[in-house]
Amino acid sequence: MKTIFSVLLCALISTLSFSQEIKKDTVKRVKLDEVIITGKIKIDPIHAIISNRYDKNIVQPKNVADLFNTINGFSVIKRGNYAIDPSFRGSQYEQLNIQYDGGTKAMHACPNRMDPITTHIIPEEISKIEIIKGPYTVRYGATFGGIVNMVSKKANYLENGFHGKFSSGFETNGNSTLKMLQLQYIKDKYDIVGNFGYRDFGNYEDGDGTKIPSSFLSTDYGVKVGYSFTDFERLQFHWRQSFGRDVLHAGLPMDTEYDNSSIASIDYKKSNISRKLNSISAKAYYSYVDHLMTNTNRPSFMMMEASSAVEATTIGGKIELYWQPSKNVDIFSGVDAMLISRDGGRRRLVKIMNENTLPTPREFNDKVWQDSYVNDFGLFTEAKWLFTENTLFTTGIRYDRIISDIKDPEADFAALYNLEKRTENNVSTTVSLKKVISKNLTLEAAFGRGVRSANMIERYINNFNVGQDPYEYIGNPNLKAEINNQFEIGFKAKNTKNSIKYAASVYYSDLENFIVGIVDATKTRKFMPTKPPLNPKVFQNLENTYRTGFEASFETALTNDYYFKSEMAFVYAKNKDLNESLPLTPPFNTRIILGTNKEKYWANVHYNITSSQNEIAQSFGETRTDGYQTIDIRFGFKPFKNANLGFAAINIFDKTYNNHLNFSFTNQANFGRVPINEPGRNLTAFFQYNF
Repeated sequence: MKTIFSVLLCALISTLSFSQEIKKDTVKRVKLDEVIITGKIKIDPIHAIISNRYDKNIVQPKNVADLFNTINGFSVIKRGNYAIDPSFRGSQYEQLNIQYDGGTKAMHACPNRMDPITTHIIPEEISKIEIIKGPYTVRYGATFGGIVNMVSKKANYLENGFHGKFSSGFETNGNSTLKMLQLQYIKDKYDIVGNFGYRDFGNYEDGDGTKIPSSFLSTDYGVKVGYSFTDFERLQFHWRQSFGRDVLHAGLPMDTEYDNSSIASIDYKKSNISRKLNSISAKAYYSYVDHLMTNTNRPSFMMMEASSAVEATTIGGKIELYWQPSKNVDIFSGVDAMLISRDGGRRRLVKIMNENTLPTPREFNDKVWQDSYVNDFGLFTEAKWLFTENTLFTTGIRYDRIISDIKDPEADFAALYNLEKRTENNVSTTVSLKKVISKNLTLEAAFGRGVRSANMIERYINNFNVGQDPYEYIGNPNLKAEINNQFEIGFKAKNTKNSIKYAASVYYSDLENFIVGIVDATKTRKFMPTKPPLNPKVFQNLENTYRTGFEASFETALTNDYYFKSEMAFVYAKNKDLNESLPLTPPFNTRIILGTNKEKYWANVHYNITSSQNEIAQSFGETRTDGYQTIDIRFGFKPFKNANLGFAAINIFDKTYNNHLNFSFTNQANFGRVPINEPGRNLTAFFQYNF
């Protein structure tokens, strides 16, 4: 892996040899490929949206995943306050291509996903989130259900000198606090940005006043240094670390003692190279996650002490050429790589066995990841043809070579399979059409074939509880790659006065080789073999599955200062093989917003409506959930120059409810295996000052 990383770095640095005479007063400074949506019809991917109003959300997110709660079509999978994963249209985990700044990735070390990618960066660093709603581009890595690009805030280029920002927040439900400081220094050729974040969140209470074990402490810092050789050439280095401590996970069997992550990336771009070659860009990144979880504070500690130290390393990069063979044709071609390796084990000290207290506790050591890796090497080309002034045709093809292996298998896992290094060859394609009917109406239609090979849990996990249910799961290294054949058509429209905006899109996904865990009656669980359920689940491919659904939105300006907005999203999924829904399918939800925006103040009221979910995956351990309605109120103002002060009342009527995607309490004192409730009434205050 070090060799691959070195090759990517060398390729990046070698591009510095390009030279060209440049007139500095003719263009603005080149922008790095940190964003994928630029606001240009010839460049932007189809069926894409941007969410970037985080300064108005006011409630302090626990982590970045909480930002998705206000984006139409998104839900979150919650195991507590810390281990939160976004879900889009029923796709989650590696089915979504989640990245930072146009390509940087950090994979979780914990098999229970206590440390998903969203925990390794603080929300205050995010300026916007870009979403491509399906496999409609091949430029940003293998994509199955969509792309999520979290863009960090860049240096302010308006003027040279020293700048900064300080923010602080407080929540009553959990007595939670946060602080963030950002400093930056800007000069003509270079810029330096540094930030520090601190978050201390306590256990929250649901609407009934029940305290949910969910506290955590985290600190983060990051440094970003950029140097512009010319207005057309820039190099940037980004380093950040995150430290999670004493994290309680209500829906998982253990808690996090510590979770340390380090992420480094380097980006380079050179534009205006020649008449045909518009630009060359390159990225290389490295991330390392060191994670320790224990059951010290759990009921099971009396019978067995357990601790698990695991680690994950992700190395990757990308080189892309942007060609313009003619005025109306843009071609993007390149190579990328993502190399994931994990290792670590679990130590168990058994005190009671077969209901008998042992005179001397027995020690066992279990291999969690079995020293495994999954490497993805990609090659892609995407062409955009503006064949009329208002009609854009896009097509792309991508080839991924997946190499996986397990280097230190447990004896019982090795006995199940013929374990050899495996190579897979995946081909993804897309074709789309965007038609600007008028300045007030745009139509979009797309087809994408997204392919996702099995992740490391699905391949190599060995009798561990990694699902929403109490089953032990066994990996399957012979799984076929999942394929999403997705069709989508949509429109965006507004009236001539721009006072009414509305949009909708409808999609259908034919899913091949969908991966789920299925009970295997021929096997018995490995740990505590007499405890039900006795049979484990083994990851298998399904043949007959599909998803369909829609999103819609409407917004109107009631007056110059007041607006009304409504959003809704619906997903229906079917597993024909087992005659049930696919797991983790969100219910129908609607959001109605009434608000005002003034120069000195703003305010809004959110009325959130979520229906019951009766379409469930019983084989996944899901149960039917009731619908619920909540109301949130937010408002803020500018008390003086460069300052913002905001307040919010979330779930103002103290409703007791749980989302369908929430995990159930696991190994918790005084809690049965029932879904985790969301917080009750929560009053917050937030202050931000720019200098």
